[in-house]
Formats: sequence, C-alpha cells, structure tokens
Amino acid sequence: MNNFNLELWTESLLLQSGMQAGTADILSKIIEILAILLVSIIADIVARKVILSLVKRYVKKSTNTYDDVFLDKKVFDSLAHLIPAAIIWYTMPWIFEEGNSVLIFARKAITLYMIVMVVVVLNRFLKALEHLALQSKKSEGKPISSYIQVINIVVYLIGTVLILSMLIGKSPITIITAFGAATAVVLLIFRDTILGFVASIQISANDMVRLGDWVSMTKYGADGNVTEINLTTVKVQNFDKTVTTVPTYAFISDSFKNWRAMENVGVRRIKRALMIDISTITFVDNAMIDEFAKIENISAYISEKQNEIAAYNEKHVKNTDVAINGRKMTNLGIFRNYALHYLQNHKMVSQNETVMVRQLQSNELGLPLEVYCFCTDTAWVNYENVQSDIFDHLLAAAQVFKLKIYQRPAGSDFRDGLAG
Repeated sequence: MNNFNLELWTESLLLQSGMQAGTADILSKIIEILAILLVSIIADIVARKVILSLVKRYVKKSTNTYDDVFLDKKVFDSLAHLIPAAIIWYTMPWIFEEGNSVLIFARKAITLYMIVMVVVVLNRFLKALEHLALQSKKSEGKPISSYIQVINIVVYLIGTVLILSMLIGKSPITIITAFGAATAVVLLIFRDTILGFVASIQISANDMVRLGDWVSMTKYGADGNVTEINLTTVKVQNFDKTVTTVPTYAFISDSFKNWRAMENVGVRRIKRALMIDISTITFVDNAMIDEFAKIENISAYISEKQNEIAAYNEKHVKNTDVAINGRKMTNLGIFRNYALHYLQNHKMVSQNETVMVRQLQSNELGLPLEVYCFCTDTAWVNYENVQSDIFDHLLAAAQVFKLKIYQRPAGSDFRDGLAG
C-alpha cells in the first residue's frame, strides 16, 4: 500500500459522508494517525503478551541458567518495546509524503525513543552480565561492578551524543569534538569516576581487596567485610551491621588493613598485657620456692634454675645473706615462665608461630607483662573466648605468685581507707 492510495481512500470516504474537503483532509490525517497508534498499541500488546510469554515459557523449560538471569533483569521486556517503534517508523510514510514536517518530527521522536530504549536494553544486558560474572568462581573477588559501570558510562555517553545530534541537527563527530574542547570541565565533573576507575584497575591488578575481605580503615570508620566494589565506592558492612561507604581511590591513596592473609593462614594474633603492680615484685625466699615448686607447669623450671643459681653463687658470691648479692629468682620471673609454659601447653595456641611472654617499659600504671601468641581459631567469637580464657587464668594465677594486678583506685577504695 502506498501513500496515495491510503490517503485517497480515507479522504474519499469522508467526502462521501458529506464533509467539506478541508475538514475531511484534516480529519483524514487524524484518523490515519490514530490508526497507526492503534496498530502500535496492538503490536506492543502482541510483543509483550504473546511473544514475551513464549520466550518466558521457553526460558523456564531451558536447563541453561544464563537465560533465566536475562529474563530476571528484564532484557527481553526492553526488547519488546522496540517493536511498536519499528512499526510506526515503517508505516508513517504511508500517511505522510517525504519532506512533510509532521513526518520529519515523528521520525525524530521515534529515533530518540529507540535510542533511549537501546540504551535501556544494553544497561539491563550489562546488569545481567554483571550478575553472571559475580556468580562465577573465575571472577571471585574481582571488581566486576567497576568494569560494568565503565561500559555503562560509555553506553550512556554514546546515547547522549546521538540524542544531542538528533535534537540540534549536528553530526555526532561535531558534538564529540565540542566535548574534547571541554575536556577540563569533563575531568572536573567525572573526577571521582576517573579516579575510581584507575583505582579499580590497581586494586584488581595487585589483588588488594576482594569481595568478602575483612578490612579495617580507621579514617572512614570502616571495620568489617567488603560487600560491594564498584567504580566510585567500596561498601563495607561493619560488624555492628552498619554500612560504611569508602571512595574506591581511598584504597590506593590511604592506608588500610586487610585481614585476608590472617584468615588464609588460619591463626590470629593475641597481643595483650597484664599491668603488674611494681610494689609486689620481690625476691623469693625458700618458703615461696617450696610453694611454687608444687606447681606442675614450672616445677622442673624451678629445680633447674635453683641448681644454676646455686652453682653461680657458690663460685662468685661471698656473702649470700644479703638478698641482692648474687643471683636470685623473683616472683615475677617465675610467673612469667609459668605463663609461657601455660601457653606452650594450651591446645588453642599455635606452636608453629611465635609464643612469648615479655616485659614492656614500665609506666605510671605499673609493669606491662605482655602475652604474644597466635590463636588457632580465627572466628571472632571463638577467638575472643580463647583470649578471655587465657587472661582469666593468668589474672587469677598472678595472686598465687604474690603479685597484684594494678588498677586505679576507685571511690570505694578511698572510703574503705578513711573508714579504716
């Protein structure tokens, strides 16, 4: 059917009904436009209700899981919306002659609509690819979202250039050239995006952060697991269930701690000190030695140390009646060795890593006696339980060695002192 036949048939039908020529011509155009719109609506319904339903039925029966993702992301729904636009595009010349202003406007409107719909289709298609990539073991831990977002930006830029080209009637190359002249402004607008893109590449290349990693970033208050890595931000779900959003490039420019290596090794460090009251540190006498020798963990140590000290003093010391002459054991030294033997026999302390009990520099709170070892269970709750059990025991054991743990005096201490 050509333009003349359709227009002539419609107009002649109206003239036969007794309508004037001018009015018949206008009404003929309106009826033809409505007819095209009706056809496009019917085509849209057919595309969505019939064709799309057949596609969905096929996808559900298919054993392939990829098409299910494309269906969930509504890729096929977006494609269905292109059919009515295509029908209108090809049927408009039946109504209007070439060069007609209405036809030119209609074609521009349809072209703009189709550009937008193609961008939507590509956007949903890329989201489906992102979902599939994130589920793949090959891309585990990789910043897939960042790459997809970069492609999305390119798609949006191309769509924007084409739309502007249609609206102002200029070549897309002319618009791109104009964008090139405004590079400084573009860099300013997309600063975070560009920095994030560069950071994403560096993070991926150096394997600095993966999805699921436990990271700590004090500057941003982040301490938890990485749940999302995209072009501009990294989302960290903290252990208090809050979410901290960190700029992607901050993982390049700032310092952060990644606990992945600790989890891979399978041990977690315990590093905590007991504050010993210095006034309770003393040389041990024979009665104390006899009492401490009953403790199984250090009975062999005390016996060996006694023999070593006695041999040294006999050879080098003339007057052993004075306590500071020669060598003597202290209650702190015995307790330190007791704590070391306790850790060396603890089933939850790794003996393949450093196990140490050491003194730190004394301060106004007393003498720090630091426990340094590694727990074989890295799970947070289990790790804290093991650490607490160790220090529960050492805090109570310190009293057996006549040592006191320092703590600042409270109001009750002053009241008891005044009452006394």
